[in-house]
Amino acid sequence: MEARVETADGVAATHNSHLQRMQDAEKIGPNLAPVTSRSNTTDLEADNGRGAMAYIKSFERTLIRYNMEARGIQRVMPEDRHSLSQLGFGQIGILWFSVNLAANNITLGMLGPAVFHLSFLESSLCGVFGMLVGCLPVAYVATFGPRSGNRTMVFARYSMGWYPAKIIVILNIIVLLGYSLLDAVIAGQIISAVSGSDNLSVVVGIVIVAAITWVITTFGYTVFHLYERYAWLPQIVVFSILAGVAGPKFDLTTNPAQGEDSLTIKGNRLSFFSLCLAAAITYSGGAADLFVYYPEYAPRRKVFVVTLAGLAASFTYAFIVGIGLGSGIALNQAWSDAYATSQGALIVEGFRPLGAFGSFCGVIVALGLVGNIILPVYAAGVDFQILATKFEQIPRVIWNSLGVIIFTVCAIAGRANLAEIFTNFLALMGYWVSIWVAIILEEHLIFRKWRGLGWNWDAWDDHRKLPVGLAALVAFLVGWVGSILSMAQVWYIGPIAAQVGEYGGDMGNYVGFAWAGLVFPGLRWLELRHYGR
Repeated sequence: MEARVETADGVAATHNSHLQRMQDAEKIGPNLAPVTSRSNTTDLEADNGRGAMAYIKSFERTLIRYNMEARGIQRVMPEDRHSLSQLGFGQIGILWFSVNLAANNITLGMLGPAVFHLSFLESSLCGVFGMLVGCLPVAYVATFGPRSGNRTMVFARYSMGWYPAKIIVILNIIVLLGYSLLDAVIAGQIISAVSGSDNLSVVVGIVIVAAITWVITTFGYTVFHLYERYAWLPQIVVFSILAGVAGPKFDLTTNPAQGEDSLTIKGNRLSFFSLCLAAAITYSGGAADLFVYYPEYAPRRKVFVVTLAGLAASFTYAFIVGIGLGSGIALNQAWSDAYATSQGALIVEGFRPLGAFGSFCGVIVALGLVGNIILPVYAAGVDFQILATKFEQIPRVIWNSLGVIIFTVCAIAGRANLAEIFTNFLALMGYWVSIWVAIILEEHLIFRKWRGLGWNWDAWDDHRKLPVGLAALVAFLVGWVGSILSMAQVWYIGPIAAQVGEYGGDMGNYVGFAWAGLVFPGLRWLELRHYGR
């Protein structure tokens, strides 16, 4: 393997032959075949196994034959990537817009008026600005996909170390499959409301969405990029129809918090702001995965800006529609009854004036959730391989299928408790991402850039060249202590959060980020001084 170290100013030392191979690769597209690594001596083409594994290997060879993805966590070398003429910056923006323009963000917006008792204006401001803060780390992490050719959780090894990074991977898998669970339940709720049938329809909707997701993510990179290129079109049409039909019933003036003390109102604003931040920032755990086949010369600033724009536009549109629906619950009995059934039922009720066509639009909204599930399922399928060397030898297809099975079963089991899952799960999972972001920012800016350590992207599977991780682990745990003391959830309000109003103000993301950021630099300096890496 050709050694490559990226220096602090971002300039890479490469040979002329390396550049020639890269130019040749751009003519034929990315190499999606599995490759071997230092920690994996299994060769796909030399596999002589029998039984189920032999069939799986045969299926992988079929994927490769039709230019589908069979590669796992191995680094994508520069010569194995496609050119910007095949998938450019427009595709990056469209992909993020398409992934995120989904009904789950409509239902999240509903919580501003319905759960946190905020007015339309307050909910819109808190939701949009909270989301914008959460999108910044996502755009930042996305730039490391083309830059390194490594998956996001492989990149985590460069700040957390070989073994502590596995904790991040486990948490990330929980986040990714948890989001998939939420999307599947919402899809089931919408289909159930459209059919007017009993609870069995929710299960049917969950299974349908899971099956479509499995097919797309199994075929991998090329197919899901193609799917997301067009999936946003029907969604923006039906979202616009929903806004036009239901918009006159939005309550833009009433203040649901009238009579509450000012400190409680501030706490509710802070908590909804934090919830929307968490909904965005959790994309960070898979952001680089989508662009590892982009050429390493892709300008990082453009990747950052286009990612931020795609996410912000889709979040804002979906949030405003959801907040509008939530604001109308108090004044519209039909909407109130629908919301009492489920958030998905409220979306369908918004289409009700259109009759059968409205029901058709509801089905389109439900199927649109597939686009939002693709990213987490695809990333989780790769992340499983990072947990152990033997796991890397099991093809991505298997882990991908396991992830689909897990979120489908959990979605069926938890289909009656979506609001509770939303308000508790999303915020809780955002805490660890905020802490991790603080660590990677300081690792990058202070040690890799300012101190000139640079990045050796070829060391992704060599624990002897990666940080030991003790500094990151201690900082991560300290950050968690701060988050626990500052979180405000239904089941627990930390002593710091309890200072803000009757229900507390959720500050777990900010305190966790700050505490981890305060202790990491000193610990990392000691680690470098003692271990030299």
